[in-house]
Amino acid sequence: MKGLFFLVLSACLAGCGAGRQLHEAKKNTVMVEVTSQVWDYRLPWNPGTVSSGRGAGFILPGKKILTNAHVISGARNITVQREADPRRYSAKVKYVAHDCDLAMLEVEDPDFFRGTSHLELGGIPELESVVSVYGFPIGGDRLSVTRGVVSRIDYNAYTHSGRESHLAIQIDAAINPGNSGGPVMQDDKVVGVAFQGFRGDVAQNVGYMIPTPVIRRFLRDVQDGKYDHYVDIAIRWMPLENPAMRRHLGRSEDRRGVVVTDVFTEGSSDGHLQKGDVLLSIDGHPIESDGSVRLEGKPVQLEEIVERKFAGDEVVLEVWRQGRMETVRIPLRPADMFSLYEFLYEPPPRYVVYGGLVFQPLTANLMAVLSGSADLRLKQKYSMFALDQVYRETPEPVILSAVLPDSSNVYLRGLAGQIVREINGRRIRTLADVEPALDLPVDRTVVRFEGEGRPAVLKKTDVEAGMPRIMAQYRIHERSRTELGDRRLAKGEHPAPGKSE
Repeated sequence: MKGLFFLVLSACLAGCGAGRQLHEAKKNTVMVEVTSQVWDYRLPWNPGTVSSGRGAGFILPGKKILTNAHVISGARNITVQREADPRRYSAKVKYVAHDCDLAMLEVEDPDFFRGTSHLELGGIPELESVVSVYGFPIGGDRLSVTRGVVSRIDYNAYTHSGRESHLAIQIDAAINPGNSGGPVMQDDKVVGVAFQGFRGDVAQNVGYMIPTPVIRRFLRDVQDGKYDHYVDIAIRWMPLENPAMRRHLGRSEDRRGVVVTDVFTEGSSDGHLQKGDVLLSIDGHPIESDGSVRLEGKPVQLEEIVERKFAGDEVVLEVWRQGRMETVRIPLRPADMFSLYEFLYEPPPRYVVYGGLVFQPLTANLMAVLSGSADLRLKQKYSMFALDQVYRETPEPVILSAVLPDSSNVYLRGLAGQIVREINGRRIRTLADVEPALDLPVDRTVVRFEGEGRPAVLKKTDVEAGMPRIMAQYRIHERSRTELGDRRLAKGEHPAPGKSE
């Protein structure tokens, strides 16, 4: 009887805990409905089609609403709704971080928060522990709760950014679009934000959540009223597990260390690390030969130490260099040379139209629409832009992205998708070089491309006569848009209220 009593009591306590978690999550999880408009990079003057979608979010201390960046990307209108309230309240984006797929919303109407409290952040859940995913997936308008088991804690690609990888937690529960941005709960606390899942038949009922170290970094970053990009140590390394390689480098068999294979110029490590350096520890954490360190008792990649830092912070490395030990201190900053691989969301595409020729800077967005028709040389330059350090000579490659058919450019259509090397004899390093080169006093404009292909030649008087016709036919309102604009918007960030737009 005594054993039965404790069994019943334990079940009751577990049920009470689950009920309390459900109650708190229900009143603090919100539906986020978005009307968005995504720029058309095929026709960069076109603001794109309007679409609608929804996701989830949840209330944090200070009446902050956290959701995914991909839920509100390109938003023209945002409303939020609570489970127990039929009203839809207007919301706006306060901060957005596309590199870690997080965003913060604010609602000005105080009625929205009546009856709410907030959810608290917890830690990293243990492997094989059970978590609950809250959201509003397709199939209904009421709150949905799905349970899953934590199956992996590892670095993973954040698909919204296009190039970023951060700590992510895999669970055996499907993450559908309406779940995105919703809280993942364990023991009454948020242990993650649902954000992406697998598509297709390879891995069904597998989803990912953004863990609390990434969330906490985002919340700390925006405390000064703006969001800054992640910093990067800007190196490539290889494991040092091969005994022959260890002997060659003069290392013992202690199974520690990784070898630096590349140091990116203009990055954090430029001038501090060298190819062939063996990294043995980072901020006092020993580095295993597979590149892992132990942080809070869990193995993570060494980059996780850097991930939790901010621009201007230092990282201290113990380095084996040419047979002796050294201590290297590296001040950290973002790796702008990798920004070419990040998708842009809020800023409008930049371009120049001249005689039906459309010039655009190389971006991840442009490569996505040119992937089928891009010149092989362009594909190679894009993939090797950072590794070959192309950015040193050409910070922003310019592409002839399209040729709009017109009587003035009849024989030029096959030239689209190539990298522009020079215009009228002037080297083109960024989009800002294009218009001054086109304005040179010449009879014929000559555009030359990388490689030995034929140039594009246009008679200047034909271009001047044809531009009004081309702009009318293709509904182009501006011949060019070359300004990068607010750098925060170029990164997909929103200024804090009261700051200059």
